[in-house]
Amino acid sequence: MSRIVAIVGRPNVGKSTLFNRLTEAREAIVDETSGVTRDRNYGRSVWNGVEFSVIDTGGYVENSDDIFEEEINRQVKLAIDEADLILFMTDASSGIHDLDVAVANLLRRSKKASMLIVNKADNHERLLDASEFYALGMGEYHAISAASGSGTGDMLDVMVKLLPAELPAPPGELPVVAVVGRPNAGKSTLINSLLGEERTIVTPVAGTTRDSIYIRYDKFNHRFLLIDTAGLRKRSRVTENLEFYSVLRSVRAIENSDISLLLIDANRGLESQDMNILGLIARNNKGLIVLVNKWDLIHKESNTAKEIENAIKAKTAPFTDYPVLFISATNKQRIFNILDRIKSVNENRTKRISTSELNRIVEEITKQKPPPSHKGKYVKIKYSTQLPLHYPAFALFCNLPQYVREPYRRYVENRLRERFDFCGTPIKIYFRKK
Repeated sequence: MSRIVAIVGRPNVGKSTLFNRLTEAREAIVDETSGVTRDRNYGRSVWNGVEFSVIDTGGYVENSDDIFEEEINRQVKLAIDEADLILFMTDASSGIHDLDVAVANLLRRSKKASMLIVNKADNHERLLDASEFYALGMGEYHAISAASGSGTGDMLDVMVKLLPAELPAPPGELPVVAVVGRPNAGKSTLINSLLGEERTIVTPVAGTTRDSIYIRYDKFNHRFLLIDTAGLRKRSRVTENLEFYSVLRSVRAIENSDISLLLIDANRGLESQDMNILGLIARNNKGLIVLVNKWDLIHKESNTAKEIENAIKAKTAPFTDYPVLFISATNKQRIFNILDRIKSVNENRTKRISTSELNRIVEEITKQKPPPSHKGKYVKIKYSTQLPLHYPAFALFCNLPQYVREPYRRYVENRLRERFDFCGTPIKIYFRKK
């Protein structure tokens, strides 16, 4: 179930610092200079077993000399519109600002669930000063320090209670496939081409989110649910910021899917927005098939396809084990190969390896190349098992898991991929204390 939390507020109140703390990452740039966050950041977080996506927005400003002001403000409004819960951040060290009042008015008009967060309340005096934020009329506030983490646990306890309850999953055991990508990459055309004119082969199924439409596909011995992300909801005012909007829509579609078809434009190649969406797919451990669309418009030589595939995978390294298909949605060129790939990726995603076979393979792998020693201490892997998750994940129990570094984790993953076909799906390797 997809839940989206957006962090909004005026510049330099600590939004990116809170984003980094919630996602346990350092993806958002943190700087004392206001206006640093212009490109949006998207991350995953979990608290008390409740998973949600976090969006870090730029600082809301009015009547400034920042040439990005209008663009940032539009994106802030889009984030508010799409999110299930808004974290409205203010700054205890500077008190109520005119822009805080403007953001509060914006949130009241949106009628969205929100929480007033008073950041930088990192000493007793500022905790007392935080009470002035009652004047914003946003109800109870939560005094925190995003930098140190003080107060964030209590904030998260309240926050997860305000998020929507989990809704029923789509019916049946069919895999759920999302078509995602940049605007104008050809998503609508691909969906229409896959469905064809025989509309009796598809049936709309109620979605698990407030506006997702699932279409049951049953043709050519292939059965799955297709998320119609291209036309989920018609919007009267969204004529700009299509890049930002496409990622917001992709967040929900990807999280509610099993496999994502990432459509990219052959004329433009893999761009930063495609990388954002691909990152979402990988972080959510979903199956991936990359479709290079509009292939009929490209001047081709004998090795053009291979060169483009290599260039795409070079940008997504170390995750490179996924199929790349070159298609034309308009001409229906190779689009039915997609059906076979969906089937194979779904089989790989749900593959189970017996514990005995896994232990035998892991023993061979570690004999060929044992984990590097650390200060004379040797890591010894005693036992391995596949975890009961919706994607391939393996726990390797050993005596000193803290000394296993990322290069060795990737080595084990690559060797497992050589022994078993996991093409199209991320796999996770966890080293745990025996």
